Amino acid sequence: MLKNAIRRLVTFSIDYPKTVIAIVLAVTAVFAVQFPKADIDTDPENMLEDSQPDRVFYQKVKKEFGINDFIVVGITDESGIYRSESLKGVERIISQILKIKGVIAEDVISLTTTDNIKAREGTLEIRPAMSRVPETREEVETLRRDIAGNPFLHEKIVSADGKATAIYIPIQKKDMSYRIGSELEAIVNKELLPGQRFYLAGLPIAEDTFGYEMFKQMAVAAPMAGLGIMIALYIMLRKVGFIFIPMMDAMISIVWAMGALIGLGYPVHIMSSMIPIFLMPIAILNDVHVLSEFADRYPSIRDRRKTLLSVMEDLYIPSFFAPLTTSVGFASLALTHIPPVKVFGLFTSFGIAAAWLFSMTIVPAVIMLIKEEQFEKAFGQERKHLWQKNILKGIGDFAWNRSVLIVAGFSLLLIVGIYGITRIQVNDNPVRWFKESHPLRQADTMMNRLFGGTYMAYLVVEGDKPEIIKDPKVMAYVDRLQKHLEEEPLVGKTSSVADIVKRINFVLHDEDKTYDTVPDSQEAIGQMLFLFQSSGDPDDLDNLLDVDARQANIWIQMKGGDNRQMTQVEERAASYIQKNPLPEGVIRVQWSGLTHINKVWQMIMVKGMLFAVTDSFILVFILIAIQLRSFLGGLLAMLPITISIVASYGLLGIFGRDYDMPIAVCSALALGLGDDLAIHFFHRIQHLYRVTGSLSEANTRFFQEPALASFRMTAVIAVGFLPLLLSSLTPYITVGTFFATLMTFAAAVTLLLLPATTKLLGRLYLKK
Repeated sequence: MLKNAIRRLVTFSIDYPKTVIAIVLAVTAVFAVQFPKADIDTDPENMLEDSQPDRVFYQKVKKEFGINDFIVVGITDESGIYRSESLKGVERIISQILKIKGVIAEDVISLTTTDNIKAREGTLEIRPAMSRVPETREEVETLRRDIAGNPFLHEKIVSADGKATAIYIPIQKKDMSYRIGSELEAIVNKELLPGQRFYLAGLPIAEDTFGYEMFKQMAVAAPMAGLGIMIALYIMLRKVGFIFIPMMDAMISIVWAMGALIGLGYPVHIMSSMIPIFLMPIAILNDVHVLSEFADRYPSIRDRRKTLLSVMEDLYIPSFFAPLTTSVGFASLALTHIPPVKVFGLFTSFGIAAAWLFSMTIVPAVIMLIKEEQFEKAFGQERKHLWQKNILKGIGDFAWNRSVLIVAGFSLLLIVGIYGITRIQVNDNPVRWFKESHPLRQADTMMNRLFGGTYMAYLVVEGDKPEIIKDPKVMAYVDRLQKHLEEEPLVGKTSSVADIVKRINFVLHDEDKTYDTVPDSQEAIGQMLFLFQSSGDPDDLDNLLDVDARQANIWIQMKGGDNRQMTQVEERAASYIQKNPLPEGVIRVQWSGLTHINKVWQMIMVKGMLFAVTDSFILVFILIAIQLRSFLGGLLAMLPITISIVASYGLLGIFGRDYDMPIAVCSALALGLGDDLAIHFFHRIQHLYRVTGSLSEANTRFFQEPALASFRMTAVIAVGFLPLLLSSLTPYITVGTFFATLMTFAAAVTLLLLPATTKLLGRLYLKK
């Protein structure tokens, strides 16, 4: 019944090719007009659901403490920052930065905007570290001493060697980062002196810049991949017309998938932007099978209609079940708790379904519109490029005659892969999505070497009643916790209300080091904080202490933002708290901040993808086992998927490559490539065994025409996506490498291990 329905669809496309193409193009136009409505979302925070506890708490922390995400500007000077000429330039730069739309001017941390706490004639003096540009050498030296003597400013706004200054710029929204960064670059470049350099760092600018460059790369990467596929197709099929048919199908399926996504109101996220790259190879799988077998059969039939019907008769069932299992596999990603992954899975699944429809309609229709004389000219005689068939004949003979050796070899590969997987470490950092030569990556390295760190995290201490933070025991505990964290090399600086109290206590006692501590009286702490607020900007304390002093916020600057590094710092804090219980009245200590949020969503994604791929794996196995009507056959059909995943990820572990977001996404790709090869192999080998009654003869015939299509498909995809390695963004390089690696392993299993296991076990599940 299913076969008859598909046969009628194909026959209609053969008989009415112009009608079919017109219908498809009309529907495609409906999807295409949705593209101008696209809403771009480059915020990785949206990888978490709105109700996810860490995200909810982060929003609460930002609201209660008036915190915003930062861009960090760094200016280095070979001659040193501490000279009037250089400081004047810095002052001009800061004054222009404060005027940029989207910059929260009152919270900018810099030489001219951040207060220094000093005492003058027994009274507290709070004013900007550089309220005016020093003119004389004595004034410059006074500024140097003031900053070096204040732990709150030292290595935060000026480096220890005095050759660099940093400006921390809070912004209203993360998606303003790229635009503000461009304006910052224009401002700074006008003011730079000879010997000075400019750096731009921070997670918000990295994430927003990646989103911007991602779409630029997509405009380059997709055509490059398409060109690579076209070249590989021509080498394999030697027919110019056959190059454009699969590419047309791929492009139309991409337009349908992305048009549906945009039309239904979903934003184009970092994840969903990868849909075209994923769809392109999967969409052409069926097309390559059809075109390859058409090219091989035409010389003996000499009629395009009859050749098409002959080819499609053998491909109706495998060409339906292969994309069905792939589509179901991607659709199962909707079971994850990551909104963009759900959208990615569902619309990739829709695109795969559309691609199958096109392979059953567009491909036959276009072939029927090509004149018969062109096929006579191209395929009228036996193909000259017999090298492909000779290679496959050798592979087939080797697989059959060395079956035990091949099974042993792949078993060893599986063991090595499992060992490698045990060595994989889950780790990611959006800054590492750029190549090492990228300016943002270089800025990240330089800024974290010179200053306390550009990766911000917050540790919130919450009490059970108002004014609890002003309790000397609580304040001293916060101070000790900070000191413990600063002993970790990854932590460059920490800042809290305890630092302000200690600084005031220190300067009011003539900078006697014995008073560089938290007072032992709550009344004294309250008076010092009152002095601070009345002498300086009343809002300066808001980022560190809430209104009723129930919560304190410890700012932690880290020199690295990898998941493992964030986890290491968090574990250090947890270890201290376990050994030194929280003082009475303190309810909890909880982490927040963008670096922590990145760690949370990346870990959720890794686990989510693991469960989703596992669920997909089981679903694909069930579908294949049902199609083959054999449990054992289903197990063997999963070998290309299993070994390609285990071997590819095992290599990651062996070579020390971290398991990050791009690699997690690529795990779904194996389902799309491996099951196609396996389904076509088992369907054809079953048919040939029924015809010949001999496993050996079935294997020989498989390695003539059917295996040629799988060989060509593998070569087209593996070679076609190598241009992605030229991208400046590592996720695209990862995808390109994985396309080639997964396809190579899946093809090796299909063309070597499956024939070998068929020789050993074929009679147990194949029917004559």
